[in-house]
Amino acid sequence: MSTSTPPLEQVDVRGPRFAAWVTTAVLVITLVLSTFAPIAAGILLALQAVVFAIGAARGPKASPYGQIFGQLVAPRISPVSEREPVAPLRFAQLVGFVFALVGTVGFFAGSVLVGGIATGFALVAALLNAAFGICLGCQLYPFVARFRHAETTATA
Repeated sequence: MSTSTPPLEQVDVRGPRFAAWVTTAVLVITLVLSTFAPIAAGILLALQAVVFAIGAARGPKASPYGQIFGQLVAPRISPVSEREPVAPLRFAQLVGFVFALVGTVGFFAGSVLVGGIATGFALVAALLNAAFGICLGCQLYPFVARFRHAETTATA
């Protein structure tokens, strides 16, 4: 009996980029709202945090933006030509969730500065992914995975 590692789950690279464009729009609206309605900005950012949480927990295909891409966009575009692994994307969604959570707490606590800075960091990451295909969370993932692997082998 041979033991082989299962293939890595992968997704069409255009799905996460689509999600990054939608996220960019949501975060821009959040920042605009924060100038005159911080509580509304907090509510919108909290909704984005839920999207990030779903993406982190269940993967990019299961996230609301991934569902929209899969059902409405993907059938209307050319076949998949490039794929990327899911694990780094899930980690990137977790990082986005942390920033969105900090921003949401900031807006609800009355600190527009904290909310705006956290939202700004998430916006920069989303825009880099959307416009240039640079996923900052994905770039950090190998370092985190290496530390996690080193930790599990040290305790074993």
